[in-house]
Amino acid sequence: MKNPDDIIAALSALAQHHRLAAFRALVAGGPDGLAAGDMATRLGIPASSLSFHLTQLERSKLVIRRRAGRSLIYSADFAAMTGLVDYLTENCCGGAACAPDAVAASETQRKVA
Repeated sequence: MKNPDDIIAALSALAQHHRLAAFRALVAGGPDGLAAGDMATRLGIPASSLSFHLTQLERSKLVIRRRAGRSLIYSADFAAMTGLVDYLTENCCGGAACAPDAVAASETQRKVA
């Protein structure tokens, strides 16, 4: 993911509680993905609402949908996710390797905040 419009679409899709929870569930589900109905039950979201959120994630190119019989199976697009993280961190630490002390300090700051 290098196109700024794709990056913005992906971040916008993730900037909502139910979509973020769904995406994290799909990441945990691995490449096999999860059936939409199972995910709705797991997340406690009505199926119609989850369908809306999954469509938004699919439009953002973070999620892939496939049909298996009567079920819709969704999975995280791990290449897109990695591309997003790479884009966000490509200039980390001014292009130099992040020192372990810098990473530890960053984690400490997050815990304090």
